[in-house]
Amino acid sequence: MLKIGIIREDKTPPDSRVPLNPFQCKALIDGGVDLLVQSSDVRCFTNEDYKAAGVPVVEDVSQQDVLIGVKEVPIEKLISDKTYFFFSHTIKEQVYNRKLLQAVIERNIRLIDYEVLTNEVGARVIAFGKFAGMVGAHNALWTYAQRTRTFELPRIKDLYDYDAAKEVYNNTKFPNVKLVLTGTGRVANGAALVLDDMGFQKIRPMDYITKQYDYPVYTQLSSFYYAKRKDKREFDDVKDFYNNPSLYESDFEHFLHHSDIMVNGIYWNNDAPAFFTIDQLSSNKFNIKVIADVTCDIAPVSSIPTTIKASTIADPVFGYDRKNRSETQPYQEHTLDMMTIDNLPNELPRDASTAFGEMFMEHVIPELVAGGGTMMDRGSVTRDGDLGNNFEYLRDYLEGK
Repeated sequence: MLKIGIIREDKTPPDSRVPLNPFQCKALIDGGVDLLVQSSDVRCFTNEDYKAAGVPVVEDVSQQDVLIGVKEVPIEKLISDKTYFFFSHTIKEQVYNRKLLQAVIERNIRLIDYEVLTNEVGARVIAFGKFAGMVGAHNALWTYAQRTRTFELPRIKDLYDYDAAKEVYNNTKFPNVKLVLTGTGRVANGAALVLDDMGFQKIRPMDYITKQYDYPVYTQLSSFYYAKRKDKREFDDVKDFYNNPSLYESDFEHFLHHSDIMVNGIYWNNDAPAFFTIDQLSSNKFNIKVIADVTCDIAPVSSIPTTIKASTIADPVFGYDRKNRSETQPYQEHTLDMMTIDNLPNELPRDASTAFGEMFMEHVIPELVAGGGTMMDRGSVTRDGDLGNNFEYLRDYLEGK
């Protein structure tokens, strides 16, 4: 019998999301899965919600074989000889989690990272990206509201769910701003959904930089519009950009001049060009006042050079002084206001968790019930006390070299 434990989110600050909501857990139990939920007082769905659905809530889940959570598990909480599912933030060789990866291997844990669970053609099958984009777009407008005081918008974290947010949008008159949205994947499309619900009109990129509008508008950019080849050859193959990003440079300057707000929703390769340089901040033509960097790679290795740190849900915005090139208080005339929260879906936890659980039920549970499969093999960062087959590239990182 498959034995699953939903673990408590013990990382600080705590995350209120869950991998499966109460009704999804009950469906698994009814289907013959032995499932327990570890007691927690920080989840968006409470212990009582799970109990009311008929799901056992306990303190100790160590007897379960498969333990699933959301964020990184603190090293001292890891249980040896288990299979874990969580976002490990190790696959890009993040230095701050090297000890976590070392501990996982030392304790003979099979770590399956959601970020690398893919289907046969390499597409991710489970992610929170859509909701990161949704919250990112909302926070971009919230930040602009704080800066300009031209309209009011509540924090989305203070609303029950996205249906409540849409009611707010229907009763809000947004100013005539121009917003540039980068990316075409889950994150960016989630942001576009919110902008559409806010009543923004989507404009073709060329019209966006050549025309003025008396209503709020946005444009959504693929790499074709924000990058160009260094050798001046025509950009005619998006795959070439993804495979050889070092051959390209930024072609984003026009949008710097014609935008009030930027929402960055790309997946960024470390060798790809940044959208702009620090030197460009001092130009009088640099018009952007607010950047919501959902991508949130930290400078200097980042697509946004002013993303010098991740902000938090409790303290969501910092100012970047365009003259002194340093962090300062936001909402000043000379600042670029940066919203760089790195766990955005946690501001919309019920919707995000339910959608995540649906993906887990569809793609992961069948392989778990069957005792494993090729998708889980591809997603196993560690296995049998060593790195997984697809993660040998982490060897030097693992060994601290």
